[in-house]
Amino acid sequence: MAHDVVIVNGTVVDGTGAPARRADVGIDGDRVTAVGEVDAAGANQVIDAEGRIVTPGFVDLHSHLDAQIGWDPTMSSSCYHGVTSVVMGNCGMTFAPVRPGHANVLAEAMETVEDIPASCILDGLPWNWEGFGGYLDAIDAMPQGINAGGYVGDVAVRLYVAGEAACEPDFEATPDQLAEMARLVEDAIVAGALGYSISRSLFHRVPDGRNVPGTWAPPSEFFAIAEPLGRLGKGVLESAPRYNELDDNASRVDEELGWMAELSRRTGRPFSFNLQQIKSLGTHYRDVIRRSEEANRTGAQLRPQITPRSVGVLFSFAANTLLDGLASFQPIRERDLAGRLDALRDPEIRARLVEEGAGEPIERYERMYLMPAGQPAGYDYTPADSIAAIASARGVTPIEAYIDVMVASDGRSIVNWPVMNEDHDAVRELVTSPVTIMGLADAGAHATQIMDASQPTYVLAHWVRDEQVLTLEEGVRALSSDTAEFIGYTDRGTLREGSFADVNVIDLDTLSLTLPEIVHDFPGDAPRFVQRADGIDHTFVNGRHFMDHGEPTGELAGRLLRG
Repeated sequence: MAHDVVIVNGTVVDGTGAPARRADVGIDGDRVTAVGEVDAAGANQVIDAEGRIVTPGFVDLHSHLDAQIGWDPTMSSSCYHGVTSVVMGNCGMTFAPVRPGHANVLAEAMETVEDIPASCILDGLPWNWEGFGGYLDAIDAMPQGINAGGYVGDVAVRLYVAGEAACEPDFEATPDQLAEMARLVEDAIVAGALGYSISRSLFHRVPDGRNVPGTWAPPSEFFAIAEPLGRLGKGVLESAPRYNELDDNASRVDEELGWMAELSRRTGRPFSFNLQQIKSLGTHYRDVIRRSEEANRTGAQLRPQITPRSVGVLFSFAANTLLDGLASFQPIRERDLAGRLDALRDPEIRARLVEEGAGEPIERYERMYLMPAGQPAGYDYTPADSIAAIASARGVTPIEAYIDVMVASDGRSIVNWPVMNEDHDAVRELVTSPVTIMGLADAGAHATQIMDASQPTYVLAHWVRDEQVLTLEEGVRALSSDTAEFIGYTDRGTLREGSFADVNVIDLDTLSLTLPEIVHDFPGDAPRFVQRADGIDHTFVNGRHFMDHGEPTGELAGRLLRG
């Protein structure tokens, strides 16, 4: 019988860690039906993968696409990087459960924590649910290009039960409130939530400046709320941890890892949590890895979740710029990109901006790096790439150098200010640790601040091909079966007979990232960063041809994945 799709002449890297091998792939319906020598005669579609690798679709554990899925079925920028399944609801931030009429409370919290405009969230979703199961039903009814599932979030659960009082630092839930929270989590798990997520990060705040609910909660509360996961034997745990004290950088790694390990042991459930190298916290990331390994030897299932490159605040001349604090730039900020560039080309305006920026301390620009237009995006910088060094080499101030670069590139060059994972060697340790798991891509979040959804492309191009720190098989496994198995996405993350036909065809030799760019495609034309890739030739989702050389085909075969 003829197959629906046959991918011929490729090198199959099946996601399990098994050696890459020359093989064809046959697809029928939504499943892979043959891997080996496959007869392509009569197939509806034949893809010639000569010189390409053929991999499973990538599974992204850490997205905030909970709102964007309502208006963007491709879920870009994830779609550009071979991602075929995502997990939403991370860091305790979800849109259910929600009291009738309280949508704005969750939308505004999401805006302050994840930089997704509340107006977009409110306009882009129907808000026709109350419980988490209702949210999943609403998502299930929407067109999806890729597969998606989600956690139920502690922040939404606490706000539903205790209201704004849950944001108070000294709030402690009553036994009745804890029982109600546990019931809501159980209802969500039964309805298909993938697990229960928590926020403890000191960076996460509600609009009035207070930390989100749960930040200061005693761990005993999480033990009570998460009890249904252990009893049901379903779901995983996820957290944005609190590694340091509020008023200083004193480490509380032992305390935070201690309760997370014990919760994992008591429930018998896997627990993943954010981990980056942070300069002010020294080598705390090594302590987290060590404590995780120790805990896992005593029955815990801890997986510190890492990202494979620096996390940086981006400056595009079409959005946030290095001139935003200068008085003469204020009337210009309201202009579009062309209008801003016209202003910079005016000698009088340029002179005023240069003068106003002349007194700024040069130190801040020593950690801000240029990503030049016309070149692939790079994230491994040397001191010579900094705005300060570029200015010094030209004999001008950093602001003057920045203005000249923006004018010369028509505003297309980007400035990156890494704030986490600044140390490339530290990132290497995180990437190669056997206990860590790939995540923290934050797709859908930090609309005009950060763009990390492109991490699968970076892993393969940088750590596998260029640095050769990971083998090809290790890199693909880290992006596919390792994450799929952790979250419980059955028959995904592997490329073998019987697997769902989520498949990528990739030209590893040419694989690279384009520069992040600002587009206005959120509800109300709100701006956000997107980032594309070169070298990902084809992506199939559930057997349908979803992406063709970086462009959506219009096929939307993604599904809601319930736990």
